[in-house]
Amino acid sequence: MKAIVITEPGEPEVLQLKQRETPTPGPLEVLIKVAAAGVNRPDVSQRKGNYPPPTGAPADIPGLEVSGIVVEVGNDVKTWEAGDEVCALVSGGGYAEYVTAPIEQCLIIPEGVSLEDAASLPETFFTVWNNVFHIGKFKPGERVLIHGGSSGIGVAAIQMVKAMAGIVYTTAGSDEKCRFCEQLGAAHAFNYRTSDFEEEVFSVTEGKGVDIILDMVGGSYAAKNIRLLGYQGRLIMINAMDGKMGSVDLIRIMKNNLTITGSTLRPQSIAYKGHLAKTLMNEIWPFFPEKIKPIIHTRFALSDAAKAHALMERSSHIGKILLVP
Repeated sequence: MKAIVITEPGEPEVLQLKQRETPTPGPLEVLIKVAAAGVNRPDVSQRKGNYPPPTGAPADIPGLEVSGIVVEVGNDVKTWEAGDEVCALVSGGGYAEYVTAPIEQCLIIPEGVSLEDAASLPETFFTVWNNVFHIGKFKPGERVLIHGGSSGIGVAAIQMVKAMAGIVYTTAGSDEKCRFCEQLGAAHAFNYRTSDFEEEVFSVTEGKGVDIILDMVGGSYAAKNIRLLGYQGRLIMINAMDGKMGSVDLIRIMKNNLTITGSTLRPQSIAYKGHLAKTLMNEIWPFFPEKIKPIIHTRFALSDAAKAHALMERSSHIGKILLVP
């Protein structure tokens, strides 16, 4: 099969199209002929040598989410069969013509979503559900601030929180991106390049702040995030693009009974991810296509993976970037 291989840690150009052996599914895995693969920030980190894959995952083929058709099933598989259309969360290897996936991490294609577009869903929807709803214990009516609202994570989080009866505020890096976020369901979106999001959020919430913050920025955002959280608020970290160190008011954390937490999805067990998959199909998939839809910025041929990574790093996109074999 053809696959994109990280030939060495470095810039996007180290992603090269190579021939590799088609993988064989294990007893509780399926082999998927890939229709499309999603491009995500962890892929960029892995390419740079900063995010090693877990044991058992392909060491040099990135890609954490795919959609496609099951072409082979493991000996003990009862839930899927050849010909089924699925989208799946994988631990690596998605940038290829074929990839194996644990059966627990495969999901049906939501109503109204094309097979190709479904590749944009697993990594982001698993991540948002895990952090905002499972770890963050979101409740209907709560106010949620989502940083990076125009990112793949952001567009998923805006729609999911809005569909589950939350009030969404978000930040983005241009007026165009902010308008898009508001059209998608955010009550207010703030251009972090031209305004102070802390002041803006306090203004529109009449000084109340928010209940949950989903942050992928870290660094300089830490202190503002803490100040914006109301009583028993939750700050949930999923990345630290602005740096891993931040200064916070410890007394405020104690007085307001705040929770600061975070997670990474990739190292979690198959059973854990399988539980998330079932919950997504029960709780979120019914909102497709009326209240939730995939947001695709652009598609690249698999051989143009380097161009896809360059676009990801420029952060000029809105929504998801796909690779199509």
